[in-house]
Amino acid sequence: MPILDEERHLEEAVQAVLDQAYDGALEVVLALGPSTDATDEVAARLVARDARVRTVANPSGRTPEALNAALGALSPEVEVVVRVDGHGILDPGYVRTAVEVLAETGAANVGGLMDAEGATAFERAVAAAMTSRLGVGASAFHTGGDAGPAETVYLGVFRREWLDRMHGYDPRFVRAQDWELNHRIREAGGLVWFSPRLRVAYRPRATLRALARQYRDYGRWRRVVARTHSGTINLRYLAPPVALVGVVGGLVGGFVWAPLWAAPAGYLALTTVGGLTLRGDLSPVERLLEPVVLPTMHLSWGWGFLTSPRSLMPSAQPVPVEQEQERAA
Repeated sequence: MPILDEERHLEEAVQAVLDQAYDGALEVVLALGPSTDATDEVAARLVARDARVRTVANPSGRTPEALNAALGALSPEVEVVVRVDGHGILDPGYVRTAVEVLAETGAANVGGLMDAEGATAFERAVAAAMTSRLGVGASAFHTGGDAGPAETVYLGVFRREWLDRMHGYDPRFVRAQDWELNHRIREAGGLVWFSPRLRVAYRPRATLRALARQYRDYGRWRRVVARTHSGTINLRYLAPPVALVGVVGGLVGGFVWAPLWAAPAGYLALTTVGGLTLRGDLSPVERLLEPVVLPTMHLSWGWGFLTSPRSLMPSAQPVPVEQEQERAA
């Protein structure tokens, strides 16, 4: 588990792992970044309470380096690695089901639904948007679908041999490291498998500003993946930047030629009507938030994609997990 500023959800997330209905042995490694809240204190209590929980340091606070540090600290006999986030809550049978799916499919990595759930009205509005096609397109791990091969999956349950073979996560990818790793697995002949039997409850960002920053970063780093691995962009990923160009271009150009205002007006109508009529048990307040939440997600992603600087991608190469294991030793 890569951990940074997770005071709010860490105990619940770790307890969901420890309470798994799984007959095999479990060990939990928390890679602790330089948190500014009480995360370290919560982690210390968890370690004192249960011998299966331990921590490793992640001074950079970056997710891929945290994941590699945790991989390097795993016991040698571990054969299956379950990635969990500090704000992700596993279903009680998640690990058992994932191990079964690995055996059934022969996959290198399996994953399921990123089942967004909110506590506040704003978080519930974001959760509804994140699990809708209007919000995120036809991504199976967001919106559901039939079991089958996938480009990527949420978090992931891996055969350790594949993580070792890939030398872990590429530390150059501050974001999108999951997508990038799964791409390399598929390029090497491994199978990435989506199963709707697997579900992780996800806690959305709590403020509009945090949501905008999250989706801007998603767009930035998806562009980095596209630069690094040619042929990995499709129309779904191009929709947000196209929408942003259409909205801004129509707003500005409409002063010269009025019909251009049809583009932003159409987008506003789509997100307003679509947001107000999203499926789900939403309160009136939550529905009224959707015409704000949806454009924030789309346009922030598009802005991040269009403005992603080439300097964002450092030249350093991936750090093999073997080196992380040596550091841990």
